[in-house]
Amino acid sequence: MSILTWTWIIVGVTFALYIGIAIYTRAKSTGDFYVAEKSVHPVMNGLATGADWMSAASFISMAGLISFLGRDGSMYLMGWTGGYVLLAVLLAPYLRKYGKFTVPQFVGDRYYSQKARVVALLCAVFVSFTYVAGQMRGVGVVFSRFLDVDINMGVLIGMTIVFFYAVLGGMKGITYTQVAQYCVLIMAYLIPAIFISLMLTGNPVPQLGMGGSLSEEGARILGAQSGEHLLDVLNQISTDLGFKEYTAGWKPKVDTFFITVALMVGTAGLPHIIIRFFTVPKIRDARSSAGWALLFITILYTAAPAVAAFARTNFIKTVHGKSYETEAPSWFKNWERTKLVSFSDKNGDGIMQISADKELNEVNVDRDIMVLANPEIAKLPAWIVALVAAGALAAALSTAAGLLLVISASVSHDLMKNVISPDMSEKAELMWARIAAAGAVVIAGYFGINPPGFVAQVVAFAFGLAASSFFPIIIMGIFWKRATKEAAMSGMLTGIIFTTAYIVYFKFMNPELNNVEHWWFGISPEGIGTLGMLLNFGVMTVVSLVTKAPPQEVQDLVANLRFPTDAVESEETALPEEPRRAVG
Repeated sequence: MSILTWTWIIVGVTFALYIGIAIYTRAKSTGDFYVAEKSVHPVMNGLATGADWMSAASFISMAGLISFLGRDGSMYLMGWTGGYVLLAVLLAPYLRKYGKFTVPQFVGDRYYSQKARVVALLCAVFVSFTYVAGQMRGVGVVFSRFLDVDINMGVLIGMTIVFFYAVLGGMKGITYTQVAQYCVLIMAYLIPAIFISLMLTGNPVPQLGMGGSLSEEGARILGAQSGEHLLDVLNQISTDLGFKEYTAGWKPKVDTFFITVALMVGTAGLPHIIIRFFTVPKIRDARSSAGWALLFITILYTAAPAVAAFARTNFIKTVHGKSYETEAPSWFKNWERTKLVSFSDKNGDGIMQISADKELNEVNVDRDIMVLANPEIAKLPAWIVALVAAGALAAALSTAAGLLLVISASVSHDLMKNVISPDMSEKAELMWARIAAAGAVVIAGYFGINPPGFVAQVVAFAFGLAASSFFPIIIMGIFWKRATKEAAMSGMLTGIIFTTAYIVYFKFMNPELNNVEHWWFGISPEGIGTLGMLLNFGVMTVVSLVTKAPPQEVQDLVANLRFPTDAVESEETALPEEPRRAVG
């Protein structure tokens, strides 16, 4: 069967599974909709968190960036992996113990201010929309190639699917759907990696194959000597084309550091991950599910560098120096129809040339396709190509659903219920949650059709915004009882406005200046969130010291928060601020 047929079959089966789970586990109360009634087993929650965490950026774009950036791409790997550890160890248990399942809810209560709650709500919605734009872009890329539809139509199809199970199922439906999506995406990521590792090195473990030597079959495919190290071959290929060695970095150290930190601490402020620690029954289950999630995340993240190296090597070998008319591989022609790869014959010889010199380079490729095209480049069976498409969709849709739920909860619970209409019934609140989720899907679709950059770039912006707005107020809210409401609002606004302005200036207003010569201190827009975070910390510290101290009961609450024996939230407590009655 053809790739298209296999894709329709596998994607159709997985989508039917997701929708079936959503129907079976649909939300019947606000407790179901927001935190799945705190009834999820830690292992299941770990799987769901893994799917929620590994978005289109992790599945599609991270290895694609590494394949082009080489060692410099490791900043995405280190930032996102280290960030989850930071979140799981430093923040999540305390927030779970505090009993507030959204960041605006925590901010409003800890900083004893409805105004602070609203500022946090606006920041949460802004960050979530930026993040979800990358997911919808990933959905469009997959649909445009594998289901032979326009990229914009692909985004619309993805919107429809997410709308169905996010709006209907709420957190309960999303959680169990994400368990299925994790299983799909991890198989889709590892199976082709294992096949290609065997082909090139004879080693079935991709993580070891990347650092191993070429087998006889691998040497034949790459035109090298059997026994040569794969990375040595890739380094030689890169330098022959005018690039630096694949294993050598070129980005300024300061920018690499700032991007890594922005990705790491931005993780701690991502509301769709924080809320996952409220779906388990007990505080100790939150810690356990964090450990399980880290294990499930590590499986993909340790394989990503290998996938990147395999894709880069095979891509160059199958394209460079080949006649476009007679030797262009079928995968190139297939992807060319999506306009995500192209060949411009600058010298008129009909030979495809890849070069570090932009004036000589004739092959342009969207980095987001490298993981998706990898099985085709390696000439793997059609069913594996289709499985990768299903895995990419699972990664994008799982994270999109989690983000949309955050937006929904921010509007319905934090704004409508706790600010505008405190006497609102649970049924009305659930209705507002679904209306907000539906509106968020539409807006997310627009940004998916008109994305501001590569998937991983867009997501990096979201992490920077989260780092500059949420991380300082959460950290200082937990560990410094002197932090005041005025400081929280000032810090959040300073961090997010500065970071947004810097990104907009270089990425949209003056893209011709978006280079190291014009960046402040050599820091790129992807890394500026770290500087925004430092400004936030500084503003919070100064403002806290010159304003009236928080009420004594707030200070006592913060002091008790770090002692397990004085738990703010009982192990068997009901949902915070949430009645458990059903709404039909």
